[in-house]
Amino acid sequence: MNAEFTAEELAFQKEVREFLEAEFPKDIKHKVDNGIRLEKDDFVRWQKILYKKGWVAPNWPEEYGGTGWTATQKYIFAMEMGLYGAMEPVAFGVKMVAPVIYSFGNEEQKKRFLPDILQSNVWWCQGYSEPNAGSDLASLKTTAVRDGDHYVVNGTKTWTTLGQYADWIFCLVRTDSTVKKQEGISFLLIDMKTPGIKVSPIVLLDGEPEVNEVHFDNVRVPAENLIGEENKGWTYAKVLLTHERTNIAQVPNSKLKLRKLKELAGKTPDGNGGTLLNDPVFVRKLAEVDIQVLALEYAELRTLAAVSVGKAPGPESSILKIVGTEATQFIDELYMEVAAYHNMVHAPEQFAEGFSGEYVGVGSLAASANTYFNNRKKSIYGGSNEVQKNIISKAVLGL
Repeated sequence: MNAEFTAEELAFQKEVREFLEAEFPKDIKHKVDNGIRLEKDDFVRWQKILYKKGWVAPNWPEEYGGTGWTATQKYIFAMEMGLYGAMEPVAFGVKMVAPVIYSFGNEEQKKRFLPDILQSNVWWCQGYSEPNAGSDLASLKTTAVRDGDHYVVNGTKTWTTLGQYADWIFCLVRTDSTVKKQEGISFLLIDMKTPGIKVSPIVLLDGEPEVNEVHFDNVRVPAENLIGEENKGWTYAKVLLTHERTNIAQVPNSKLKLRKLKELAGKTPDGNGGTLLNDPVFVRKLAEVDIQVLALEYAELRTLAAVSVGKAPGPESSILKIVGTEATQFIDELYMEVAAYHNMVHAPEQFAEGFSGEYVGVGSLAASANTYFNNRKKSIYGGSNEVQKNIISKAVLGL
């Protein structure tokens, strides 16, 4: 693969860098650089700036608001965003439900939902996992029974990330229990303000309800909110999951964290008069994860090239998901090793403005433990890594 940029691509890279320097809000940049917790308004404000520029949804078809960029331009944009510390748009709307809507929804649904997603007027969350249906998602029990022009929904979704902010939720629901479990599932869009919906926070180690349970008690949902055909939701869900798994790789974020980790290691004594960069054992680990991230970057480029010509990510998205999450967790382990006694578990104040901990540019040094524990989830959500290995063995190896 030729990784050299053309003159036009270098000019585009320069344009992206200048845009980020001029338009990424300085107060949000301060939060990102100093490990201060971001609020909903921070994400929405930045997404609206991207929308105004026309850059909020690079992977969308141009007819719905995409950029029409080449695969290389998309790569440059994602990499420059990540290395600068600028947040990508929250994935649930732009990168997850939107591709399902513009691929399988009818024209009325596209006109109704896509503009608000593009403009960040509506915050979406995902209703997939259930208390007894996580990696085995097809075993979900939440039901949707047709009653005239509505579906009546009952059940519970769990691990709903940022569900406390959501205006809408896209759900997999069971509409037929008499057939093979994958064949009785439908894809439904539900307004979170509908009577009968209750959101229960799940408080994590850092004291924040990042995830939630969402309970549905006889929730009436207009039948017009069904995407595609009834009982075909599993097909649509698989497309969404391949996009989600590709996003989880997060190569730019890993490269930023590695850069900061090296800076920190160069300031941390090794106990022998040098720094951790003089420690051959630590340097070997650093080199190992560096190589992992580089290999992941090239794999992601190949996937991006396929997406750019209209293909959905295939089994390679599972490879990206496995390697990406393992690389992230490896980097977290090295941060823990560098932080040593500075690690602070369950100290919410470390994420607040004004905390006086040592900052390393991607979160405070004291936050290393919380980051480590929080990111253990990465090898589970989006389909556990064990499930991804089964997908690869079947789709790639034919086993």
